[in-house]
Amino acid sequence: MPNKKNQIEVKRGSAEPVPMSGRAHPFATLRQEIDRLFEDFAWPGFRLPVLQRPAAIEPVWNLGDVWSLSPSVDLVEKKDGFCVTAELPGLEQKDIEVRLSDGMLTIQGEKSEEKTEDKQDYHLRERSYGSFQRSFRLPNGIDADKVDAKFENGVLVVNLPKTAESRAKERKIEVKAA
Repeated sequence: MPNKKNQIEVKRGSAEPVPMSGRAHPFATLRQEIDRLFEDFAWPGFRLPVLQRPAAIEPVWNLGDVWSLSPSVDLVEKKDGFCVTAELPGLEQKDIEVRLSDGMLTIQGEKSEEKTEDKQDYHLRERSYGSFQRSFRLPNGIDADKVDAKFENGVLVVNLPKTAESRAKERKIEVKAA
């Protein structure tokens, strides 16, 4: 159980199959990954209208409210371990779950927002909902008992320390001129 206010419990266990109803269709996931690859090319006019996601076709005034369901994640290897940093703006600690199971780190989150505005001449009610799940295969040599996660100001940081045994096996290789 986390003992600090901004720590998140990292759940450990065996991999459980996710029911198909709770998982995206494999071809839809593949399409999203390919679309994301093409988005890296920021050349004007590069994308064909057929490749645009529905959110990109919506009116411009509504694009600011669209929440990306695939948060930005950085994975950095350090001398003593790995560090995963995920940007999760608008989420709270209770909306995030971090699991470590069979060499797989999974970060899940869910955002639900409702906005109601009552004025004399109109009534406005907007709802948005989204969830995400990102999984990372971890290399051998991670000390699973010492993994910790902290969430502060919309940024999740998961520290994955290496075992002493795996650090001892590392060696520097001299690079020689050809």
